[in-house]
Amino acid sequence: MTQRNLDEMRKKIDDIDSKITALFKERMETSLDIAKYKKEHSLPVFSDRREKEILHKVSEEIGEPFDGYARLLFNTMFDASRSCQNNYLARKSDLTERIEKALEETPKLFPKKAVVACQGVAGSHSQAACEKLFEVPSIMYFNSFEGVFNAVEKGLCQYGILPIENSSYGSVGAVYDLMQNYNFHIVRSIRLRISHNLMAKPGTKLSDVKEIFSHEQAIGQCGEFLKSLKDVKVTVCENTAIAAKMVAESDRNDVAAISSKECLDLYGLELLKKHIQVSDNNYTRFICISKKLEIYPGSSKISLILSLPHVPRSLYLTIAKFAALGINLTKLESRPIPGSDFEFMFYFDLEASVYSRELLNLLSELENQPETFVFLGCYSEAI
Repeated sequence: MTQRNLDEMRKKIDDIDSKITALFKERMETSLDIAKYKKEHSLPVFSDRREKEILHKVSEEIGEPFDGYARLLFNTMFDASRSCQNNYLARKSDLTERIEKALEETPKLFPKKAVVACQGVAGSHSQAACEKLFEVPSIMYFNSFEGVFNAVEKGLCQYGILPIENSSYGSVGAVYDLMQNYNFHIVRSIRLRISHNLMAKPGTKLSDVKEIFSHEQAIGQCGEFLKSLKDVKVTVCENTAIAAKMVAESDRNDVAAISSKECLDLYGLELLKKHIQVSDNNYTRFICISKKLEIYPGSSKISLILSLPHVPRSLYLTIAKFAALGINLTKLESRPIPGSDFEFMFYFDLEASVYSRELLNLLSELENQPETFVFLGCYSEAI
């Protein structure tokens, strides 16, 4: 093949693309005409039987080896047509009204004072995140993440702070699993640089240590250091600050805790080894939750929970909807649905604003589908 032959074939592709573009535009315009008819006669947008008939016909006409590619192309066009029709037929949904109400009622400035629920005890990383978000917080401590969710949902406090993911050790699965069970909204998030330190009661040497206590996330983030120790038991507890408190109150002299430097003075401990995490650039992202939907000025991140049909391409088609609007998907987390047969709930983080009418229409479309849809909030992230 010569360069001239290649150029001729590319020219042929360009001509074909021009025809496809014109036909696609004609198809979408016809799809809008159909949407007008459906609106007049109160008909649903989606017709499963109609789409299956077209796919069967296309597959037979095009044959192998291109029938699979053709089905993919036509499924994509079906999805584009449905989205176009849904946008035309869109009515103000409950979600849209809730978002507009939140935009109207939320104060222009994030509060300086609040009663805030944190997991653990004094000296925890959740406390540190809380004190970076609020100038004068009144902190209520709970033994578990579930206690924080409960406190917010029952109105015991206005806000709650929860760790959601770590740059070295990934997502905090326990928090994601609890999200399915509670009514809450995310109103702010913050990234906190985490430094883990090994500490023990005064007089204890590193060689004396036979057992180390900490939270499972901290243990994972310090994996390389812990591997270097010989004959040392590692025990998981609820929180890094609780670990420090346990060591301080223990009658043993062979135990240590992985915790924050704030716990050294707070619990009268001594430093055995500092900065034992795998990476110096070790950050944990915390979310601030509220029962009430609050959307503060400058909010540019959206979080959602979705369940999807247990069929091929369902996740791809959902992601494609956001891609079509030029929305960046920054996180996708899947968690098993309890009691289901290998079905999953999906958690999305998007770089997007609720001021976009096209996005609101898409969110309304997702809300009106039979599967689970939860709008967790639109918020900004502090650093």
